[in-house]
Amino acid sequence: SMATGHYPYFSRTGWVPFGVSAGLGLLAAQYLGWFWSVPFWILCGVIVYIFRDPHRDIPSSPLAVVSPADGVVSAIEQVKDPYLDRKAIRVGIAMKQMGVFGTRSPIEGKVLEPPHSETGQPHGVWLRTDEQDDLVVVMHRGPLNNLPQCYVRIGERLGQGQRCGYITMGGLVEIYLPANSRIQVKQGSHVRSGSDVIAILVHK
Repeated sequence: SMATGHYPYFSRTGWVPFGVSAGLGLLAAQYLGWFWSVPFWILCGVIVYIFRDPHRDIPSSPLAVVSPADGVVSAIEQVKDPYLDRKAIRVGIAMKQMGVFGTRSPIEGKVLEPPHSETGQPHGVWLRTDEQDDLVVVMHRGPLNNLPQCYVRIGERLGQGQRCGYITMGGLVEIYLPANSRIQVKQGSHVRSGSDVIAILVHK
């Protein structure tokens, strides 16, 4: 479905390492014996754990903003949005290094190209709802200095809670919300991607 994407329980980013490990395990079993293949099967299990992406129940409230990542709320502050040049609320979510590393769309909407970004800012994804609410989601590099993977393209339409990216070993995810949004979490709150509501969009 639109809301969940096509890769249930396992991130698409994990298919290649899993395939390589399984292939080496089969080769080791065939040419060296089953004993020598055991480390590769253990590695397969580790890969499945690292790249797990469990099902999440998406809330039915259309004005709800769900968390884009699993982790802990590290910041809530009023800021100037460096992407859309407006007043905004920035919510930072620090992902856990042994958590779920997939990221999800916080709202249903269309992916647009941010008009500008201040020097040194990482690339942000601008999402616009049918009611013209604008949000920007930013994925920062992980602890291995690895670039986040983004599965979405400009012009694409996303469902709320849809899988949209991946940060190996986790990283920081920021979301810039309209300044009048009602925040539903506190600094230190533990949140789960796709299911926990972090804010409610307010319409006059």
